[in-house]
Amino acid sequence: MDSTAATALPDLWDRLVGTQPDPDLWVVVATLAAAVAAVVPPNVWRLSRNAITIAHEGGHGLVALLTGRQLTGIRLHSDTSGLTVSRGKPTGMGMILTAAAGYTAPPLLGLGGAALLAAGHITLLLWLATALLVAMLVMIRNAYGALTVILTGGAFLLVSWLAGPQVQAAFAYAVVWFLLLGGVRPAFELQAKRARGGAGDSDADQLARLTNVPAGMWLFLFHVVSLSSLVGGGRWLLEV
Repeated sequence: MDSTAATALPDLWDRLVGTQPDPDLWVVVATLAAAVAAVVPPNVWRLSRNAITIAHEGGHGLVALLTGRQLTGIRLHSDTSGLTVSRGKPTGMGMILTAAAGYTAPPLLGLGGAALLAAGHITLLLWLATALLVAMLVMIRNAYGALTVILTGGAFLLVSWLAGPQVQAAFAYAVVWFLLLGGVRPAFELQAKRARGGAGDSDADQLARLTNVPAGMWLFLFHVVSLSSLVGGGRWLLEV
């Protein structure tokens, strides 16, 4: 038993930090098409946007912890909205970074994922995503949010443990393309809502109150981050 464990652990570590072969170009293009199909059609987007909300609220939560705030809970709702609550100083850099992390988290996660895939670390990407989802599940405070995170994490777990290398690669590329593309749309949706006089308590408006920088400038920042991540990440993914 001890010898089996001693053999399995190094093999597990080698699998985690090792590299896997790049998929064929047609797989990369097919996963791009699948991501477009998940983001562009409004009816599909109403469902798939839940995954972007997980990344959005997870970004708030992670940065809150990194800046020394006390994360008290995360809620995900069926209308694809979410709420992350943290305790700490109501002003200052920690609060600003926490508020700015929501709209920037999905595209930046996509960019980081694209970097891992470009380096051949497909398994590492899948395991890191699973670990982040498990950590987020601990902070979920409503049933719908827990169900959403469990289903998403379960999909990553099943693929990373049971699927073959080709399926893992296709799944990882589809996820990263989705984060890159899906990270662009919410900022445009927020811009449209603000143009109609809505979303008065959006992240951009909260940042405006915290910094005295107009909400439109923060919205512009969200656009810059998401579009730059899409361009940079897309180039990495297509270099197979």
